[in-house]
Amino acid sequence: MLLLNSDFVVVFCTAPPDSSGRLARLIVEERLAACVNISQVRSTFLWEGEVNEEAEDLLIIKTEKLKVEGLAARVREVHPYELPEIIVLPIVGGDEGYLDWISEAVRKTSASSSNNPNAEDV
Repeated sequence: MLLLNSDFVVVFCTAPPDSSGRLARLIVEERLAACVNISQVRSTFLWEGEVNEEAEDLLIIKTEKLKVEGLAARVREVHPYELPEIIVLPIVGGDEGYLDWISEAVRKTSASSSNNPNAEDV
């Protein structure tokens, strides 16, 4: 059954290909998100007055709205970029079972959750 609900979000974050997998795993292990998809992209952007082109990975992060502040703080803490992309989009609806799964996944506890101070920068 399809459920209209505004408690869920998708977060976009780009990262260098050599660190995106570690970042995605950290986010999921710390229960900041239920799932992170990684897709290769080519980015063209203005940085410090120069136009740049880079191969990057786009992390598509599915989580609850209540997790966004903690997720963003953790990404800023461990991300290799000086200014990481963190863009939050609302999920206006989705499969009820899938949305329930997101809720269950981010609410479970794990030994590596709660901003493990020993986690390496990615």
